[in-house]
Amino acid sequence: MQRPLIKYCGNKTYEDLQVVAESNADYIGFIFATSKRKVNPVDVKRWLQEIDLQDKQTVGIFVNANLEEIETVLANVPLSVIQCHGSESVDFIKQLKKKTGTIVWKVIHHDEQALRTMEEFADVADGYVVDTKITNVWGGSGITFDWKSIPVYQQEANRQGVPCFIAGGIGPENIENLLSYKIDGFDISSGIEYEGKKDHNIIQTIEKWVDKFEERTK
Repeated sequence: MQRPLIKYCGNKTYEDLQVVAESNADYIGFIFATSKRKVNPVDVKRWLQEIDLQDKQTVGIFVNANLEEIETVLANVPLSVIQCHGSESVDFIKQLKKKTGTIVWKVIHHDEQALRTMEEFADVADGYVVDTKITNVWGGSGITFDWKSIPVYQQEANRQGVPCFIAGGIGPENIENLLSYKIDGFDISSGIEYEGKKDHNIIQTIEKWVDKFEERTK
């Protein structure tokens, strides 16, 4: 089985980016929406000029932003992926892809309507991130949803031929359990932090579990 894709999100400082740049991440996320981890695109542009990400791809996280706001970020930051984390419509995602020519992922918040929402975005979204639904919070809650639902989301993503990442409350203490669901990928922010900063040792612990899982499934 292929190793799950790794996305480390919420990089808010130059030092955070240095740490994740040295990791095995496939994707590195920056938040351009209201959040304690929000970053300025001008700062991110400067960091990326100084830090070698090697072959890692950049993801920009937006919450109900308009096209102009996203284009302003793109003018500064060469994003590989735009991640829409709010209540964006199918039509908006279509416009966004046409306007920017960039890959777009849609975040799906786990609830009884979530699978139906995924189905609505078929042939539009280029990937999904399934996150915990918390009232008045779009993401970064550090809380898991019921992972027994993962196979349903994974099956729908497989049907659409796009990747599905799992987010919310993932850390060294539960990564082994998460990997047992044979996911496409996972998305971690607070779970790789110590005292609010990205932590090399925590990342290493998580990646050791990924390596063990990969060895067992060869």
